[in-house]
Amino acid sequence: MRALVQRVSRAQVRVEGRLVSSIGPGLLVLLGISREDDMARAERLAAKLRALRIFADAAGQMNEPLGEREVLCVSQFTLYADARRGNRPSFVEAAPGEQAQPIYERFCELAGAQRGVFGAHMEVELVNDGPVTILLEA
Repeated sequence: MRALVQRVSRAQVRVEGRLVSSIGPGLLVLLGISREDDMARAERLAAKLRALRIFADAAGQMNEPLGEREVLCVSQFTLYADARRGNRPSFVEAAPGEQAQPIYERFCELAGAQRGVFGAHMEVELVNDGPVTILLEA
């Protein structure tokens, strides 16, 4: 399981021009789920995300966890793209939708995240704060 985590001032998701979710300060998570992933990995990664200390403390150091800030999570099977051979990425490592969706839903529930629409073509807008972008794997 891979989570590309971006600290944001704000973020939103639209599907077919309709606003689906939006957050203020917090984390935008692009979540990729592999064929090997399960609920236990989702639980570990959600706990890691909530405890990740990437917000500024009173001294301006990245030392504060998420706390009361918001999370927006978007499913992103393309995080498992393999382009080592040729120019057309392969996605064979990504979990099929029927396996990935319940794991995605569980991760979002545990992370307290607002959601995109699983499997939909989404427009994701964000204002990256820092910028701070971290790749987490479980």
